[in-house]
Amino acid sequence: MEREKYPLRLDPTRKQIIWGGRRLIENYGIPFDGENLAEAWVLSVHPEGNNTIINGPHAGITLGDYLGIDANTTDFGIMIKLIDAADRLSIQVHPVKTELWYVMDAEPGATLVYGLKDKFDEQQFRAALADGTVQELLNYVPVKPGDVFFIPQGLVHAIGAGILIAEIQQNSNVTYRVYDYNRRQKDGSLRQLHVDEAMGVIRDFSHEQIEALRFSTHCKRDESLLASCELFRVNRYKLDGTLEYRGEPGEFANVLCLSGDATLTAYGKTEQLAAGYSYFVPADFGTLEISGRAEVIVTASK
Repeated sequence: MEREKYPLRLDPTRKQIIWGGRRLIENYGIPFDGENLAEAWVLSVHPEGNNTIINGPHAGITLGDYLGIDANTTDFGIMIKLIDAADRLSIQVHPVKTELWYVMDAEPGATLVYGLKDKFDEQQFRAALADGTVQELLNYVPVKPGDVFFIPQGLVHAIGAGILIAEIQQNSNVTYRVYDYNRRQKDGSLRQLHVDEAMGVIRDFSHEQIEALRFSTHCKRDESLLASCELFRVNRYKLDGTLEYRGEPGEFANVLCLSGDATLTAYGKTEQLAAGYSYFVPADFGTLEISGRAEVIVTASK
């Protein structure tokens, strides 16, 4: 049975992690009873978070059920998160996950880890982990709102303290932590590390290699285009008026509002946009119309 198509507003999956902050609760109106909210998964069909639809005739069912997809599979290709790092994240690498970070906000002086200073040498890296000097091997980059980072699988990385990002990623939640500052959880235990697993995953990338992966598929290049790769196409728009966004045959879209107020129209149905709102627009929508004064990220994939 084909389900009715309209912009589906998604209730985010909430994740409380020791490094999280309060901005997603206080600035984006995401209800949460915990003391911090590290991540809001605003587009997810995953065993650890399958968004529930909260508007229209399909309110109350999961996005996976709407699409006829088992959340325990990887049939749905992407995931989108809002991440609030009040404290720094662990130094990590992904075995199977390419992602893009859009910096929504950053405290003055904030930095993140983006690769290594020099070529990866396993013996040197293990020795630095053992003696606590691994941070000397990392490439720290200052960040500001509006910055974009494309992170292929295998690149060492970490979000720094004071940074709020929107993350568009491959649908996987496997992370190998290699260093976590000897940070302890509430029960006093150290967080699990995956050093041996990570050693076989870490890769070196040049700037040119990363850019070739980020724009690996043909697409019209303009200032709105953040990435056009094999997994997703991402555009960021600052609206003051009306935008018409044309999709490709077979593509669905996600519209994520970062700030402001606007309306979203697709399949003849109009919905309200405000900061933190995430809408899934089913495939073959033709043209989306977004009107108002707002900053939005539109992600398209098949």
